[in-house]
Amino acid sequence: MSKLILVPTPIGNLGDITVRALEVLKSADLILAEDTRKSRILLDHYGIRVPLRSHHKFNEHKTIESLCDLMERGTVTALITDAGTPGISDPGFLLVRLCIEREIPVESLPGPTAFVPALVNSGLPSDRFCFEGFLPQKKGRQKRISALAGEERTMIFYESPFRLVKTLEELAAALGAERRASVSRELTKKFEETVRGSLSSLAAHFRETAPRGEIVITVAGSRDKTAGHVTGSE
Repeated sequence: MSKLILVPTPIGNLGDITVRALEVLKSADLILAEDTRKSRILLDHYGIRVPLRSHHKFNEHKTIESLCDLMERGTVTALITDAGTPGISDPGFLLVRLCIEREIPVESLPGPTAFVPALVNSGLPSDRFCFEGFLPQKKGRQKRISALAGEERTMIFYESPFRLVKTLEELAAALGAERRASVSRELTKKFEETVRGSLSSLAAHFRETAPRGEIVITVAGSRDKTAGHVTGSE
């Protein structure tokens, strides 16, 4: 039966994959991966020998039609990314949309994503939040940050360690230096760390301590501006 199945993969610790995800990957006819070299580590770890093909932001526009053709001929296809849930700041949306248009069944498994543990570990309100993903690197960046100044919900951003300090400084300038926030890095890995405080104190902290690894920034909404002191947990 033709089908596209979105399969979340661990964001760090290989033990975080679900039993159901492993069953789907082992039984699929084809696995699409953002980076086949990285995905091969996971698949080899669990002894999965299904054919693997690259599917990333640089080729997805060119390949989705042919992939849908395969699925219409009966190919059960699993889509994974380097880490986390496909479509969340990773390739997936374009293929899902075309499958829906062509009436190919789409199934999505629950599983790992970085922003959920970062949010609940931040100490900030988690009943209402908005996920912003990566801010624009150039065009539209300042406009987007300024537009968030009045956002009442807790905000979540993904960021590179190389741009972390700049982003914290820009958020502090637009949202207020004392706005509460947290920075989580290397989630689920050996050196996992969450540092909490105000935007200005976090920027100062990471100017002195260069960050490494994948980064999630969580920022309080406009109705929760209480400042905090920098604290860490590993």
